Amino acid sequence: LQVDLWQPSSTSYIAEGTITDLRVPHNTSQLLLPSLQQANIPYTTLISDLQKAIEKQSGWRSQRSRRSLLEYNYEVYHSLDEIQNWMYHLNETHSDLIHMFSVGKSYEGRPLFVLKLGKRSQPYKKAVWIDCGIHAREWIGPAFCQWFVKEALQTYQTDPAMRKMLTQLYFYIMPVFNVDGYHFSWTYDRFWRKTRSKNSRFPCHGVDANRNWKVKWCDEGASLHPCDDTYCGPFPESEPEVKAVAHFLRRHRKQIKAYLSFHAYAQMLLYPYSYKYATIPNFSCVESAAYNAVNALQSAYGIRYRYGPASSTLYVSSGSSMDWAYKNGIPYAFAFELRDTGHFGFLLPETLIKPTCTETMLAVKNITLHLLKKCH
Repeated sequence: LQVDLWQPSSTSYIAEGTITDLRVPHNTSQLLLPSLQQANIPYTTLISDLQKAIEKQSGWRSQRSRRSLLEYNYEVYHSLDEIQNWMYHLNETHSDLIHMFSVGKSYEGRPLFVLKLGKRSQPYKKAVWIDCGIHAREWIGPAFCQWFVKEALQTYQTDPAMRKMLTQLYFYIMPVFNVDGYHFSWTYDRFWRKTRSKNSRFPCHGVDANRNWKVKWCDEGASLHPCDDTYCGPFPESEPEVKAVAHFLRRHRKQIKAYLSFHAYAQMLLYPYSYKYATIPNFSCVESAAYNAVNALQSAYGIRYRYGPASSTLYVSSGSSMDWAYKNGIPYAFAFELRDTGHFGFLLPETLIKPTCTETMLAVKNITLHLLKKCH
């Protein structure tokens, strides 16, 4: 039976007692459900008609795209073109706080845009890196990156905490890391996860951009098979997107003090290590930052996040961007798994963009202010 694993991302993580979310074609479900019953495996149907759910989410697209950027709607999902136009627009209208640049090109030749956000107050400032959309189908990620920028620009004058953040730090924000995959998830396959690179020996496209980093590459939790969702690639940094970001982070490793990556879904705040069960040297600092961030997040709507080392909180996975950032001298490295816990999965409705981003904003501000307080 062909199934698409939503949670966890690989069959190697499935054991007795694991909750597993999977997507099956309609005709497969008629074969799968009886066999689950036979094996005494309890199941529930979370979304009975996924096609309908997708259409419901994309039905508004056409009326929306014609609106001007002045009324840019942060409570809907945006295509890659819309996001890039939005970036251009901010670069022109907010040149005091925003500088847009590209770190390279994707496999299909698209620019990899990053926004540098912050007051040019002193020649040298510490920085925070934020990326969203490493996995194409996790649309709430790019929505949060855009929300973060909007909040920074709108509250900079009125919120002392935001003013402090933008005065004392730079933020490098990459709203869509996996541009080719994200575009593909809008045009062909809503549940595409990987990049879109071609493999000469296999008909399957793409590499898991969060298994392609040079840290315990292709060990546990990554697959050597090009058709798998967690395929680690032919070699570390084989993906131009990963290589470009790694190159940028290496060049700025002295300046960048925090790395934040946004994923979905599971409602977790994870820190290193992903690839092994071991305690990081600055555990107490990172752990208290995570604890405070999760409490801040919960204060908005009561949404509980689990937090802890990725290996024991989620599962062991090698070649992740978070571990790589940490190993390359960035002391605060975190990965967020945003809402929800599986009821909507990757199809988080647009009505939940605002609450999700609002609570996540509290956590990110909390981590950032923690960083300025110096705990090493």
